Amino acid sequence: MTYKIAILPGDGIGPEIVTEAEKVLLELRTGFGFQAELLHAHVGGAAYEAEGHPLPASTLAVVRDADAILLGSVGGPQWDGLDRALRPEQGLLGLRAELELFSNLRPAILYPQLADASTLKADVVSGLDLMIVRELTGGIYFGQPRGIRTREDGQKEGFNTLVYSEGEIERIGRSAFTIAQKRDRRLCSVDKANVLECSELWREVMNRLAGEYPDVALSHMYVDNAAMQLVRAPRQFDVMVTGNMFGDILSDAAAMLTGSIGMLPSASLDKNGKGMYEPIHGSAPDIAGQGVANPLATILSVAMMLRYSLDRADLAGTVEKAVGHVLDKGLRTPDIAADGAQVVGTAAMGDAVIESLRELQ
Repeated sequence: MTYKIAILPGDGIGPEIVTEAEKVLLELRTGFGFQAELLHAHVGGAAYEAEGHPLPASTLAVVRDADAILLGSVGGPQWDGLDRALRPEQGLLGLRAELELFSNLRPAILYPQLADASTLKADVVSGLDLMIVRELTGGIYFGQPRGIRTREDGQKEGFNTLVYSEGEIERIGRSAFTIAQKRDRRLCSVDKANVLECSELWREVMNRLAGEYPDVALSHMYVDNAAMQLVRAPRQFDVMVTGNMFGDILSDAAAMLTGSIGMLPSASLDKNGKGMYEPIHGSAPDIAGQGVANPLATILSVAMMLRYSLDRADLAGTVEKAVGHVLDKGLRTPDIAADGAQVVGTAAMGDAVIESLRELQ
């Protein structure tokens, strides 16, 4: 089978890191028999400059026809003055909405070679391997009504609506339970059911779903306690599932346990497993064009793509093993470099992964 993979480099460091990830895909094609057609399109600020919109119709046509999407990053200060509808971030939000990518997977894995890079003690984070499943298309970020209005007393007030339907909760719940079945079979649902009626329903639905997944141990935790526990004892978690806003915050907190956001991939899936894969670190305009960005999160996003959308867990493991070998050799980009490390740039790190892949053939 030949897979169609949409390549969206985007803005900032996006083109640099996606170039290295694309080299990995090409190596898998030539050295491992992986059949893939790579389709390129614009998104974000680059799309605005090329076609006047952050998510043009031409890009939508490409991603709809693809089996999976690899995204670099979007955004940059040069587009801050645009109307909100034309800003680069609207391209990302539009992709999630148009493709119904409701399940956001955010792994937090601490490579043993980088244990010293974490700001927490090694005995707290060593062996960390958790997955946060965040509902991505509902909740307070999308609820209506919303806006800013003027009250009768003349003061302005902002308002947003937190709302989840049973169907939305069931959908993300099933995704999380299924992922837990592929890991250590432990799922912690994070909510604020002691305060929010929306969370009461969330917990009710999760408990109901648990009966369909008897091989997964379900627990519940309030979000404030979950934030504390992530810092106190993060290895207690296997899979966490939560709503959009809570997941936004907790996944970034978990990311920093690993020492560098330059190492962390992510996935956003639809109900059929088609997904968009991207590093979590954003466009980093301050280092764009300098050749120092870490491409490993994007390369590991390719591994996630192989595992979750393309049914090639074997190749996913090979890519992850190649990254591990590179770290074993002491190669580091500036964001993960400690004293005595061999510091390399973006392209050199990508080349090192290719060399390791060839050694694994």
